[in-house]
Amino acid sequence: MSARTRPAPPAVYAIADADALGAVPLAAAAAAMAAAGVRWIQLRAKRLGDRELLAAAEATAEALEGTGAALWIDDRADVAALTGAAGVHLGRRDLPPAAAREVVGDGVWIGFSAHDPGELAAAAADPEVDLIAVGPVYPTASKERPDPVVGLEFVAAARRATAKPLVAIGGIEAGTAPAVLAAGADAVAVIGAACRGGDVEATCRRLLAATAATAAATGPAGEGGGR
Repeated sequence: MSARTRPAPPAVYAIADADALGAVPLAAAAAAMAAAGVRWIQLRAKRLGDRELLAAAEATAEALEGTGAALWIDDRADVAALTGAAGVHLGRRDLPPAAAREVVGDGVWIGFSAHDPGELAAAAADPEVDLIAVGPVYPTASKERPDPVVGLEFVAAARRATAKPLVAIGGIEAGTAPAVLAAGADAVAVIGAACRGGDVEATCRRLLAATAATAAATGPAGEGGGR
């Protein structure tokens, strides 16, 4: 399959993470993110079983109906296909992008995480990868065994290495997001900065406000479609 052209993502890509949210339901958190103005929202629930994950994804998809926000699913191409998600994000332990494409079809975004130059080069060359996530940019508490911190230098190197939409992730918050965008990322993916603090909508509004000026200076960002 030939490489496809995708628009740049919105500047803030919020991840509704079950562990970070604690008692807050995933669907409710995603709805709060959308109410704040976030247009890409990923559902991430590493500890849920298959049935529980599908139920959570279906509830989240329903909560986002009519909001203009696009739903992404972490890891699971099958759940993305079953819920009509706009995208699926993969890592090195998940299905290869070509196999995931067979599951989700051509209209769904496939993101892939790159933590070092080798992974970056492979993702940049893979015609099935629509978006590359690089990181962790800063130390993060959102993974039990995080990869080594890559810093802003790797974000800049990734921008030079590929024209594909580029997302930076890892320890990013409102205060550091502008520098990450200025280094070359099209978007910042946030977990803790969006999910922790007690008020998901308010924290997402702060993130959007912090990134607005930098995003405007670096060019318009597409919204990548929704459900």
